[in-house]
Amino acid sequence: MSWHDERMPHASRARLPLTPATERLARVAVTGAYAAQGLGYAVVVTSLPALKLRQGVDDTVVSLIVLGVALAAAGGSVLANAVAVRFGSRASLVLGLVVQSIALPVIAFPTPFGVFVAAWAVFGIGLGCVDAAAAMQGVTVQRSYGRHLLGSFFAAATVAAIIGALLVSAIALSAAAAGIAIVTAAVVALAAALFGARHFARDEPVDEALPRAERSILPRAGIWAFGLVILAVFIADSAVSTWSTVYLADDLSALAWVAPLGYAAYQGVVLISRLATDRLIPLVGRARLVASSSVLAAIGCALVALVPVPAVAIAGFAIAGLASGILLPVTFGAAGDLDPAHSDQVIARVNLFNYAGSILGAVVLGLLADAPGLGPAFLLPAVALVAILFFVRWFRDPARAAASAPR
Repeated sequence: MSWHDERMPHASRARLPLTPATERLARVAVTGAYAAQGLGYAVVVTSLPALKLRQGVDDTVVSLIVLGVALAAAGGSVLANAVAVRFGSRASLVLGLVVQSIALPVIAFPTPFGVFVAAWAVFGIGLGCVDAAAAMQGVTVQRSYGRHLLGSFFAAATVAAIIGALLVSAIALSAAAAGIAIVTAAVVALAAALFGARHFARDEPVDEALPRAERSILPRAGIWAFGLVILAVFIADSAVSTWSTVYLADDLSALAWVAPLGYAAYQGVVLISRLATDRLIPLVGRARLVASSSVLAAIGCALVALVPVPAVAIAGFAIAGLASGILLPVTFGAAGDLDPAHSDQVIARVNLFNYAGSILGAVVLGLLADAPGLGPAFLLPAVALVAILFFVRWFRDPARAAASAPR
C-alpha cells in the first residue's frame, strides 16, 4: 500500500503552467514527498518487533493494527481526493505529510495501548493521503516536463525505504532506538511538507466527474484481469513489508541488526528491477517478462516458507522483490493500453485492488502466524504470484484482448 502504485483522483484538474525554475523545484519537492513516504513506511514496519515487545502484544494484535492502517489508508486516499477537488493536490499532499509527522512521534514513544492504536490509525490516514496526492502531483509535474518521470519518483521512495531499513538495522531494535528512527522519519515528513507547501505544483481544482454512460463502456474484463494481478503483487509486497523483519527476529532468532536486512534486500531488488524494466520490455516482451518475474518471485516466497534459515530467507525476500519491481509498472502500462481513450479511468479502477492485496498479505499472514506458523504462511503470496500466469495473455495485446471480451 504505499508509494509503489499510481492512484488517480476521481476529479480532473486544470494544470497551471510551470516556468522552468518552478518546474525544477516542483520535481524536487515531489521527489522529496515520495522519499518521505518511503522512509516513514520502512522505518515503522521494520520497527514492528521492538514496538510489539514494548506494547506486550502478539502477532494477532499486530495483524489487526495493520488491518486498521490499511482501512485508514483507504480513507486517507478518499480524503486526498476530496481536498484536491476543492483546494488542489498541493494541499492534499501537504496535509498528508503533516498528518504523518504528527502520528509518527506518538507511535515512537511509550503510550497507553489505546493511544498507540489511534496513532497507527492517524498514520494510516496520512499514508493514504500522501499515496494518492503524490500520484496527482507526480502526474502534474510529468506532464509539465513532457516526459516520463513517475519511475524516478518511485525510485526515490524505494531508495528512502532501503535507507530506513538500514537505519533501523544500524541502531538495532531496542524500543528506544526504534523510536529515534521513527522520529527521524517524522522530521523528514515535516520538512517535505514545509518545502512542498512552497514548491509543489499548483493546480486549479475542477470537478468533472465522468458521466455514467461513459463509465459503462470501460473494459471490465481487462480491469478485473489486471486488477487481480495487482492484488497478487500487493499480497506479496504487504507480506514482505509487514512480516519479514518479524519473521527473521522472532521465528528464526536472527540478531537485531540482521532482522531488518530481509526488507532491505527486498527493496534493493525492487529498485534495481524497476530501473531495468523499461529496457527489458523491448528485449523480452511484456508477457514473457510478467510470466518469468511472477514465477521467480513465487520461488522467492517459497524459499522463505520452506527453508527456515536467516540467510536463505533474506535471499528469498530479495527474489520476491521482482514482483513489486517489475510487475507493478508493467501491469499499469498494460492497463493503460486496454482503452487508451479512457486510460486514467481504467488505471484508477485497477488501482483499487491494491487495498485488498495489502490487507490479505499483512493480516492473513499474521492470523496464520500461530498455526501453521509465519514461515509456512509465506506460501500464500507464492500461490498468489503463480496465479498471475492465468492472466499473461492479457499482456500480449491488451486492446485486442479487451475488444474480444465482454464489457
